[in-house]
Amino acid sequence: MKILGISAFYHDSAASILDDGGIIAAAQEERFTRKKQDASFPVNAIKFCLEYSGISLEQLDAIVFYDKPLLKFERLLETYYAFSPKGIRSFITAMPVWLKEKMFMKRLIYQELEAVGQLDKKKTKLLFPEHHLSHAASAFYPSPYEDAAIITVDGVGEWATASICKGEGKNIKILRELQFPHSIGLLYSAFTYFLGFKVNSGEYKLMGLAPYGDPTAKEVKDFVEIIKTNLVELLPDGSIWLNQKYFNYATGLTMVHDEKWETLFGFPKRSEESPLEQKHCNLGMAIQLVTEEAVINMAREAKRLTGSENLCMAGGVALNCVANGKLVNAQIFKNIFIQPAAGDAGGSLGAALATHHIYYGKERVVNGTMDGMHGTYLGPEFSDLEVRLMTKKNKGVYQHYNDFSKLVKVVAQKIDDGMAIGWMQDRMEFGPRALGARSILGDPRNPEMQKKLNLKIKYRESFRPFAPSVLAEDCEAYFQHKGNSPYMLLVQPVNGCRRKELPPGYHQFDLKNKLYYERSDLPAITHIDFSARIQTVHKETNPKYWQLINAFKSLTGYGMVVNTSFNVRGEPIVCSPDDAYRCFMRTEMDYLVIGNFLFAKTDQPDWEEKDNWQEEFTLD
Repeated sequence: MKILGISAFYHDSAASILDDGGIIAAAQEERFTRKKQDASFPVNAIKFCLEYSGISLEQLDAIVFYDKPLLKFERLLETYYAFSPKGIRSFITAMPVWLKEKMFMKRLIYQELEAVGQLDKKKTKLLFPEHHLSHAASAFYPSPYEDAAIITVDGVGEWATASICKGEGKNIKILRELQFPHSIGLLYSAFTYFLGFKVNSGEYKLMGLAPYGDPTAKEVKDFVEIIKTNLVELLPDGSIWLNQKYFNYATGLTMVHDEKWETLFGFPKRSEESPLEQKHCNLGMAIQLVTEEAVINMAREAKRLTGSENLCMAGGVALNCVANGKLVNAQIFKNIFIQPAAGDAGGSLGAALATHHIYYGKERVVNGTMDGMHGTYLGPEFSDLEVRLMTKKNKGVYQHYNDFSKLVKVVAQKIDDGMAIGWMQDRMEFGPRALGARSILGDPRNPEMQKKLNLKIKYRESFRPFAPSVLAEDCEAYFQHKGNSPYMLLVQPVNGCRRKELPPGYHQFDLKNKLYYERSDLPAITHIDFSARIQTVHKETNPKYWQLINAFKSLTGYGMVVNTSFNVRGEPIVCSPDDAYRCFMRTEMDYLVIGNFLFAKTDQPDWEEKDNWQEEFTLD
């Protein structure tokens, strides 16, 4: 069976392709169009998937869209009716788009596919599984488990905002659903909005800001109490109830009623890019704590309902690495697998997998050890010829290494010297994390590295942390974590022996002074609360990245590098050699590695393009 999965028209449009149940290719549309979280129909991603797999549109057995648009429309209408006459402005804004496009999704998909190729509508089925089934399938079917509890948590699909399922063999059974307007994802997004970040992308910032809250402060405890008393009720069965008096997302054009929240918390909505104060950090910590409690409650209920030792997770909230780490430490489940493309992009993959196993009834093969995501390296890769053509166009100067083992020794030395390295190898990652195929690398021991990467390369807020990429076999030498974390989806503490004692009154320091106090022998990756978002690097799935980190270990004794995504703020992660070179030249990166090519910034000709990335890319 040859199946194409598609997600589109909300955010993070993507395409994925299966051949006899095997995941062949997957990519987000943003990587090709260079528009972050591009919601448009993923023409470029589809073309890539078809070309890489050698499958034409005519050969497809099914094309699958990741949710049911008509159910979404039903939810929209019923919500407006329930809240009327409120929301008339939002209703008038939304209806023309639905009536013109989304109500006729089949026709729209067929029209968009005309840009890709010829399609036999009689032969190729067009299917629409439910949104949370797509999420559940994306997590369970690639997992290494024969059976598992499945939790999906996001903002909203059609009606469901969260689900608990049981996966067994080729089957998935939905056991519980939480329905709109009650949503853990929308609750977290409401705080993202109130604290001055952009909804659907700024949630990462809120998660990174939360540890700057003062855990000893009465204000944090008060904020938690205010949230639980006024905004959300956490119920024993893992569900939640949101008090819609304080929220505006159901019928309005904003997430919350600003003036009511100002009265609750004692300060106004923070404006974008304005200074962060301790009260903002404390409120961020409070909602993170509430979210963690809600997720753990849901996990306990999933365990009770399924009795399984295994848990699979997907949906946007599954990208909350701090909550995931707390869930692992709660030891409710013996094993946990989190879909690396847990958001809507991964819905394209889940839709295809659900079709293969549920609609067509194909059996599932489980190896019990490795997951089926191939390290999530499922995107495009580029040849030496394409790199050389890029350098000709840009008059780039490079050194080519025939022996990759020599190249990694040179690059390891550059990292040891305090240099920031753009690193591009083989197939691009699928999902929001850069995992050593499209990454910017640095020295985790360097106390200036976090500041350098944030302010001179990423051009983003200084408080945002960076992740360690650590050799899988060395993980326990640095972190309180047993097991693997290949997709950078778990936050765990740095080992106590590596920490430095905090000075008296540390929690009362302002954000800047907290940030630049050296907290461990790994200052570039040790977050404010002695935690780190871990990526374990495995020789089996990324041998080149493993080889580089091992070369750095041979040189320094540390089997780890700093890893952040290869992009500037507001830009999608780079895809092609052109993208990589442009990003390299626009920033204060020191070296660029593409395949076996090494570019030194000091050797390159002057960059003649206007350095207008801040105008070109909307800030996230």
